[in-house]
Amino acid sequence: MLSVSILGALSYLEVALCVIALVLIVARKQWKDYSWLGIFLAVRAGSDLLLTGIHKFLPHVVGRLVAYNYYACTYWTTAAVESVVMLMIVYGVFRLAMAPLKGLQTLGMLVFKWAAGISVAVALGNAFTPNSTDSFAITAISQLQRTQSILTLCLLLFVCFAIRPMGLSYGSRIFGVGLGLGMMSTNDLVQSAWLAFHPSMATAYSVINGIVVCAILAMWTTYFALPEPRRRMIVLPTTSPFLRWNQISQALGDEPGFVAVGGIPPEVFAPAELEVMRRASAKMPAPAGAPAPKVTDFPTPIRRTASTAI
Repeated sequence: MLSVSILGALSYLEVALCVIALVLIVARKQWKDYSWLGIFLAVRAGSDLLLTGIHKFLPHVVGRLVAYNYYACTYWTTAAVESVVMLMIVYGVFRLAMAPLKGLQTLGMLVFKWAAGISVAVALGNAFTPNSTDSFAITAISQLQRTQSILTLCLLLFVCFAIRPMGLSYGSRIFGVGLGLGMMSTNDLVQSAWLAFHPSMATAYSVINGIVVCAILAMWTTYFALPEPRRRMIVLPTTSPFLRWNQISQALGDEPGFVAVGGIPPEVFAPAELEVMRRASAKMPAPAGAPAPKVTDFPTPIRRTASTAI
């Protein structure tokens, strides 16, 4: 009974912290940068309230068995939504952390999309394992939670190594959100492994899980309540791998030039381009006895860059 009372108190505390953190994100005008975190907090608070209502009141209305089915369906549905939203939070944190280096940001976001897509495909594929005793949906959601946790831990490792080169500090909200996600993912992985070997201790670990989640929410609340340190200007040495890879990424993303092969009708050029070519042709010395070149005479291919292409 004591464990049940503690779980109830932690559930209400979790809802309160979610609401406070959500209000602070809006009040600090950080919704644009942390909208997915706000959505996660709203989903988490709504899920806790809904599950608590189902657990307390629904058995008296429809019976314990039907209430349990509703509870399980709501729990796994919200767990799937939270896993997807957490992937989007990781995506947003990476985008904010790499904002000064646009080349690496673009390349990293592309790699992240591929990794997330492969993770979802692997999670769905593992759900078809013949030895699984759970339903397809439960197995798929469990696998998605594990792959999402691994991606989150990889992000946290990157942010920890790149925090100084990217001009961030440990008081930055980017680091705080990433740290909280890493703690939550580690807790989920430990919980999954622990319950696989000790299923009888589900209630005890639920208390531990509630304490960890409340600590993470309290940390996020503190980060958004306190003023954020100004991001430092990035000064990288010429030998920095961040600078080199950023230059390479920007070069790979440049638009190529275009070459026109064969005759080109004048209609494809802008009037200003025609005037420039007319004046350039007028200045060219014509051979004796040959007529002056016309604008429409293009005996050789003309190279046009992306900036002047129509």
